[in-house]
Amino acid sequence: MSETKIQIFPDLEVLSRAAAVRFTELARERIQQGRIISAALSGGSTPKTFLEILASPEFSQRIPWESVHLFQVDERCVSPENLQSNYRMIHGSLLRPVPGAAENFHRMKAEHEDREGVSAEYAAEIAAVLAPREGRLPSFDLVFLGLGPDGHTASLFPYSSALAENSRLVCPNYVEKLQMHRLTLTYPVLNAAAEVVFLVSGSGKAEILRQVLEGPRDTKVLPAQGVRPTEGSVTWYLDRAAANLLRKSHSHRKTP
Repeated sequence: MSETKIQIFPDLEVLSRAAAVRFTELARERIQQGRIISAALSGGSTPKTFLEILASPEFSQRIPWESVHLFQVDERCVSPENLQSNYRMIHGSLLRPVPGAAENFHRMKAEHEDREGVSAEYAAEIAAVLAPREGRLPSFDLVFLGLGPDGHTASLFPYSSALAENSRLVCPNYVEKLQMHRLTLTYPVLNAAAEVVFLVSGSGKAEILRQVLEGPRDTKVLPAQGVRPTEGSVTWYLDRAAANLLRKSHSHRKTP
């Protein structure tokens, strides 16, 4: 049974600070145990604010970055300099301003034409760093996800082929309505994570969030519903505007 928690914050700034606090706490905890910490980062406007706060001296100077391995949740098949590139956003918000943060950053090389090959290489890189026990999937310590206005998360879009992937950790996914190829982590590796944090803000996400959290379960229509870690937890960090249409009663609940 995966545990689902909902935390509601006044606004995006407070939400993002809470995410930075959680990352910093977990990083220091893992490193004190003599372990690395592995985290997968998403693109988008809400994660950008979180990364900018994480990059501030208040947080970044408390983290031993040499023990932090950062991965991408997904990437558009564009050059890393392209304005649409998730890597470009992550680099500008966190990797460039923080000394050492880029040393163990693992980039999805989604600009290459051999998308299947690049996906397999990235999956192998994840497995090499996370070093799972035999017979187990690699398990990220922390995965940060967003929620799209159509219910997608990562680059798992409604009715797209990647939703059916049940073995590969990373795969290409063509998004018909956007006429764009992407690479994405898949349900198997997302659901093997120890902790997943969704960052959702703004009134424009209120209705789709209500559908994802309170509506009928249909992962083909609402792919974010498919993120249900088998042994880990999911926490939704919401601002008040995004949470406005939710029932007031379930600030904490468990999902079977």
